Amino acid sequence: MSSPAQRRHRTLWEEGRRPGREVASLAVALLLSATVLDLALSEGLGLFFDLTFVTLCVGAALAVRPPDFFAVGVLPPLAMALVVLLLGISDRDSIARADDGLAQALLSGLSRHGIALALGYAACLGLLALRRSFAERHPRG
Repeated sequence: MSSPAQRRHRTLWEEGRRPGREVASLAVALLLSATVLDLALSEGLGLFFDLTFVTLCVGAALAVRPPDFFAVGVLPPLAMALVVLLLGISDRDSIARADDGLAQALLSGLSRHGIALALGYAACLGLLALRRSFAERHPRG
């Protein structure tokens, strides 16, 4: 039987136990769903998309298991670029002017949502760094 000292409750930093591929796939699927919902409710990507993006970045950083931190660490800019690229191909005027080329639409879309990208990416990397620091100071026994 384990002693009370050995049965301490896991903290928020220890909770993430999902594989990186699973977390990344779910985050991208939810981001694409949010994109469709935002476009159904408005003419272009807006605040709903930005808030969802930042929330998903935080959630992914907390859900992933420590060996898979890299997969989630590179996820935010790639997920944002994927959404903007798909919209640049299928619905260009939702992220840029309708007469812009694909490359210009990609840059316009990324720049219009640059604050959300920066906040989501910073939150994701910051949380991963905190979790790594905590894991190094409190190794699992």
